[in-house]
Amino acid sequence: MILVYDINLEDKEGQRTLRNVFKTCKKYLVHIQNSVFEGELSQSQELKLRKELDAYIRKDKDSVILFKSRSKMWLEKEFFGKVEDDKTDNFL
Repeated sequence: MILVYDINLEDKEGQRTLRNVFKTCKKYLVHIQNSVFEGELSQSQELKLRKELDAYIRKDKDSVILFKSRSKMWLEKEFFGKVEDDKTDNFL
């Protein structure tokens, strides 16, 4: 799974939402770049993640996108630019 989020930071609540979403994602997935996480989750872990994020995401201001694949063989990664360490080895 690859998870990407976009949190609206126009108000003070946006900062709190960003902190909570980041902490929640970090519990379940590996942080690879800014608002991007990846990892393998069981169905129950995915449900827990969704439920926790649902408590923080403001549906009129924020968004989360989940990219899922049934098999690792259908995913290919290429890196462009600066790559300090490959945190993505955990998944793809």
